[in-house]
Amino acid sequence: MADLLAQQPLLAYVAVVLLGLIVGSFLNVVILRLPRMMEAQWRAGAAEILGQPADAEAPVELSLARPRSRCNSCQTPIRAWHNIPVVSYLLLRGRCAACGARISWQYPAVEITAAVMAVIVLAGFGATPFTPLAMIVSWTLLALAVIDARTQFLPDVLTLALMWLGLLASLGHGAGTALVDPATAIAGAAGGYLTLWLVFHAFLLATGKEGMGFGDFKLLAAMGAWLGWQALPMALLLASLGGAVVGGLLMASGHLARGRPMPFGPWLALAGWLALVAGDTISGAYSSLAGLN
Repeated sequence: MADLLAQQPLLAYVAVVLLGLIVGSFLNVVILRLPRMMEAQWRAGAAEILGQPADAEAPVELSLARPRSRCNSCQTPIRAWHNIPVVSYLLLRGRCAACGARISWQYPAVEITAAVMAVIVLAGFGATPFTPLAMIVSWTLLALAVIDARTQFLPDVLTLALMWLGLLASLGHGAGTALVDPATAIAGAAGGYLTLWLVFHAFLLATGKEGMGFGDFKLLAAMGAWLGWQALPMALLLASLGGAVVGGLLMASGHLARGRPMPFGPWLALAGWLALVAGDTISGAYSSLAGLN
């Protein structure tokens, strides 16, 4: 990749865009199926513990690979040439080829976002050992953000995997596979979890209400493992500001009822990604505005 980026930069970026679109298509599968898979497993486990018969009306066994993708309206399996990222959506004009039902804009949006993230990561980190890992972090944060926005649920299988991958990557800090060393990564993971754990319990004590879910703790812990404890204040500030501003606008416009919970995970994920790709720039801009430079 280093030689390709140096000799044929345009070709390198085209390859990364194509990779991002393909990964984005897979992320849509994860976003839609993983919560349903986990709910089905939870229901089956609960029925077994309670000694109840299995749900006869439960959907067919679902995995990330099977069954084939289908139209949500007519259940017609989607043909391979109707499943080309972005291109098929445009050619079909956003409608199912079989029944004409409208296809959610989420599909091309996630695919394009995954490609844009990959391009920004490559532009920021170049052809380094950290670049593919930074892309994995970016894509995982994207999946988590959309899942939480849709379901208000952050799957442990993604948050904890992201955290452990960050801790393992820190072991190769000297070889360029991580931004922080192991000690800083461990402190970041612990600090991220404990920070939101304390906020959660302080809010619960003050109001008697739960202000966030435990998935948010684990997501910030994962971000701390990759970015170190030093980046956590900035990430929390960005996430809180973003959530407060957008939440206020939604309530003012009547699109969000007062007292209705708004997921915090998407804002944490966005803030974590911004800290990953532009942390130094954001810190420098803040220092300049605050007159610290």
